[in-house]
Amino acid sequence: MENFSGRVAVVTGAGSGIGLGMARTFARVGMSVVLCDIRKDAVEEAAEEVRSITATMNSRALALELDVASAEAMEAAAARVEDEFGRVDIVCSNAGVLVYPKPVLDVTEDEWDWIVGVNLRGVINGARAFVPRIQKHGQGGHIVNTSSIGGFQVAKGRDTAAYATTKFAVVAFSEGLRNDLEGAGIGVSVLGPSAVNTAIYHAPRHKPDKFGGPEGGPDRTPDELKEGLHPDQVGRRVLAAIRDNDFYVFTHMASRERLLARHQAIIDAYDATERWCAEEGIQT
Repeated sequence: MENFSGRVAVVTGAGSGIGLGMARTFARVGMSVVLCDIRKDAVEEAAEEVRSITATMNSRALALELDVASAEAMEAAAARVEDEFGRVDIVCSNAGVLVYPKPVLDVTEDEWDWIVGVNLRGVINGARAFVPRIQKHGQGGHIVNTSSIGGFQVAKGRDTAAYATTKFAVVAFSEGLRNDLEGAGIGVSVLGPSAVNTAIYHAPRHKPDKFGGPEGGPDRTPDELKEGLHPDQVGRRVLAAIRDNDFYVFTHMASRERLLARHQAIIDAYDATERWCAEEGIQT
């Protein structure tokens, strides 16, 4: 996809952070943007900001209050987008939440339901609602699913393994979706950002009542996030990935060595398996 002017993009989790960075970036290249977020006030304020860009580009910005964990709400949002714009071209399932850091066995049932509902079901719901609508107009499109560098390795000392569990699943779903859409003219990317200046560590303050309600707490945002990339930089990274049809999309080089170490451990495990197969007389 090289010509973005006149295209329609949908971004979830667009009330702030990476989602808003994507929305601003897309608006600057002439796309109409639908900003979706469960936080009504935040997404309406974000949409007003994006409208200051679209007003100069002959395009539009629309704010939708959306609970991505609800398949019914996602389908209704997709129908609204189709009614308002007549098409959809790019869908960025970006909404994501993080429980306050804790050992994985201390995560409650409500917390599991919340993070699985938003981080994984939100991605699934987005694909199920929007991919058929992209296929309908037959002019191609692109799906971007936001995972995390935590979807490729679990960092020690962070107590965020529950979050990483959902983000690993997003990578697997995206790989499967890419395989299923091969040859269909619809690209798929999975975004694995590292440190970005967002408020994701404040997500429990906005937890819906159906998942146990909001939780207060101190600012536990790591310094590396506070000093991380600006969300618009990530937006530009995503735009480039869509243009180049890149599947794996990372934002920092520092994570490369950690991933190489993880994959080397897997290769070492195969070496151990080879020795065991020889001892057992198993032909491999």
